[in-house]
Amino acid sequence: MSSNILIYGSNGYTGDLIAKLSVEKNLRPVLAGRTESKIKPQAESLRLDYRIFALDDAAAVDSGLKDMAVVIHCAGPFSRTAKAMAEGCVRTKTHYLDITGEIDVFEAMNAMDAEASAAGVMLMPGTGFDIVPSDCLSAHMKRRLPSATRLTLVIQAIGKPSRGTATTMVENIHKGGIIRKDGELTPVPSAWKNREVDLGDGPTSTMTIPWGDVSTAYYSTGIPNIEVFMAVPKDLRRMAVLSRYVGWLLGSGPVQGLLKKNIQSGPPGPSDEERRTGHSLLLGEAEDDAGGRVSTRMRTPEGYTLTSRTALAIAERVVAGEAPAGFKTPSMAYGPDFIMDFDGVERTDL
Repeated sequence: MSSNILIYGSNGYTGDLIAKLSVEKNLRPVLAGRTESKIKPQAESLRLDYRIFALDDAAAVDSGLKDMAVVIHCAGPFSRTAKAMAEGCVRTKTHYLDITGEIDVFEAMNAMDAEASAAGVMLMPGTGFDIVPSDCLSAHMKRRLPSATRLTLVIQAIGKPSRGTATTMVENIHKGGIIRKDGELTPVPSAWKNREVDLGDGPTSTMTIPWGDVSTAYYSTGIPNIEVFMAVPKDLRRMAVLSRYVGWLLGSGPVQGLLKKNIQSGPPGPSDEERRTGHSLLLGEAEDDAGGRVSTRMRTPEGYTLTSRTALAIAERVVAGEAPAGFKTPSMAYGPDFIMDFDGVERTDL
């Protein structure tokens, strides 16, 4: 049993999954957030302690993190919340985990590597479906082809997004795409490339997206050219292409407000049955300049189910002393086979 794991934003869809899984595993995390009316009932239901603090008050953050070994930060959008929490973790020598998939956040955490290392603190953003399976797959591809200069990842997440994920997608819909080219993050148009791919369940249409691995896979593998594709519905592909021309409109206050209102009117995320029956598929491809090429498929449980398991497993490792200081990706800290520790994960070299 452990009471030195803090789950911040525990009242959100994914934070609640992690909290409930913790209790199932006889752990005693401390729940936290900024609104007592949301956190207290959850804590009472799970019979856990809780803390209330906002992230715009550094002294309150430091007090909230006191005596904690690690925080699992679940309160997004992380582009607005991660830096304040990570800075508090460095000040209080608390290890930092989050469940982001936002490239800007990964880059910001990497920029804090030196000060985190000096404080003996590990910063590991992306401890969920973004990006644990794809990061471990990237490292596996590098292991299979050490001379690789190009990495392609293809992802098919079967199921609906949570409100938090959908909100982040809406907030970024007008910003275009990003790839890694010659080691540099390079903007490209939305849905820059399209391709038909068989990830194991038959051919599916995919498009390039600014997934977190465009940032992190470079640090995990050193491969300088990285593209990430995702299987998306036709209407979302059309909207992505449309955003090239009317991005200013999609990013405007009224349209953003309308889209977010629509998100809030829907369910908070997949139902228990949808998570139980869902799954995700990934494909990794690596190539070198001499014509060498390898590819690997991966199948995992549904994304939010996997996120709760991986984030909590990493927190347990941290409490056990497995927390190398500085900015780390999952595979940098725990190796390319870390993802294979979880039930329902299959990896097939092609």
